[in-house]
Amino acid sequence: MAEFISSTLIAVLVAFFILYQAVKIVREYERVVIFRLGRFSGVKGPGIFFIIPIIDRVILLDLRVFTIDVAKQVVITKDNVSVEVDAVIYYRVTEPERAVIQVENYRLATSLLAQTTLRDVLGQIELDDLLSKRDELNKKLQEILDRHTDPWGIKVTAVTLRDVSLPESMRRAIAKQAESEREKRSRIILADGEFQASKTMTDAARLYEEVPAALKLRELQTLVDIAREKTLIVVTPSGDMGTGSTAGLTAALNRELSERETVRKEEARKDALREAASDAAMMRR
Repeated sequence: MAEFISSTLIAVLVAFFILYQAVKIVREYERVVIFRLGRFSGVKGPGIFFIIPIIDRVILLDLRVFTIDVAKQVVITKDNVSVEVDAVIYYRVTEPERAVIQVENYRLATSLLAQTTLRDVLGQIELDDLLSKRDELNKKLQEILDRHTDPWGIKVTAVTLRDVSLPESMRRAIAKQAESEREKRSRIILADGEFQASKTMTDAARLYEEVPAALKLRELQTLVDIAREKTLIVVTPSGDMGTGSTAGLTAALNRELSERETVRKEEARKDALREAASDAAMMRR
């Protein structure tokens, strides 16, 4: 009787162990590649499924996006400039069976491929393009890597050049070139301004030569600006303008000054009234 109980207990334990090994549960972002007696049987997941213990071998794969941090490496550009470049590769498994069957270690293979592709592509371009066309280079690297990893069931979703380090001598040369460009633009703007000013002065001189009255008007306007707060007596010598023209201009100038003096006195009177009203209000308080 004791032997029967022991045998039954052992059988139950074995059955429980086999059942435990036979039941598999995988998450939503996981898949299981099953090999039965060494041959590919299929891909299972997500959820619960059963396998045949001992006969079936399972390999679990994660379908989420992974990153590869490509270590900084020295790259010689097309114009023979040595730069240090590092990048980040984003990829994910799209076909689990290929990722297991077609390549021994898809993570290591993708990382090594990214390093060699980075050197090959950047070695075919010049330094200026490397610094100014990052987006185009990222897209080109992504397309090349995606094409090479497609047989492995890998999808390269993005490539980002993270840092480009230049030698100290090259950084000084670029800074000097940028300073030269700024100085060049400044000189061009200054020369253009001087040209426009000289052109305006030439046009004004030509106008004054053709119309002497314009020059006289300019002189009188200058006098008006000088005598904004004071009475000005204008003495105009007779000349090519004629007595009538000179007298008319003088009269116009004096009227302008008289009007300005009247306005100034009126404003002073209003200010005095406002101050008196304010003082009276304060006294009432």
